[in-house]
Amino acid sequence: MKSAAFDRFAGWCAILTGLAGFLYAVAFIVVARSDPALGGLLSALFLTLIGLFSSAVMIALYNRLRETDQYFALWALLLGVVSALATAAHGGYDLANAIHPSSVVVASAAADVPSQIDPRGLLTFGVAGIALLVVAWLIRCGGALPRGLGLLGYLSSVLLIILYVARLIVLSPASLVILVPAVVNGFVVTPIWYVWLGLALLRRPATDLA
Repeated sequence: MKSAAFDRFAGWCAILTGLAGFLYAVAFIVVARSDPALGGLLSALFLTLIGLFSSAVMIALYNRLRETDQYFALWALLLGVVSALATAAHGGYDLANAIHPSSVVVASAAADVPSQIDPRGLLTFGVAGIALLVVAWLIRCGGALPRGLGLLGYLSSVLLIILYVARLIVLSPASLVILVPAVVNGFVVTPIWYVWLGLALLRRPATDLA
């Protein structure tokens, strides 16, 4: 059964994800330059919220897109939820370290070693990009959501995958290879995509599509 109540909940979660994504970009790229401690704290908080909010969004997307292709929609759901939970874990780890900086003194010597949970953003960017790529394709193939979301989803997914590959190869976050896709996706594409999706979910209850 499809739930209009969950659709509305997921719609608000999508809007909050877009807002948190924009604020994460502001904290990580802008605030951290003038105040690294505050920037680290805020970016960790918003990254955690992105993971939590987007997990609900992925379930709502599955409900909308499974009629187009159930198995691809299920694959996108699994990839998206794993990515969302890993994003929340990544943000939660950074948040704990930002609140208690003394806990990372020993780990600071190994700061350049990839995280075992999310090495170089494999799940936060790479797997999220693949999930979004599948979602965008399903949106373009079906009629459950505005087709323009599919085009914007394609752009965001490509930027996310480029960002993961760049982080894997280039370690300096100041590199243009990392900074350009991070700025474009973080400040523009991702916030617009999630807010647009949220409005679409709020406007069109799932029961109307049954």
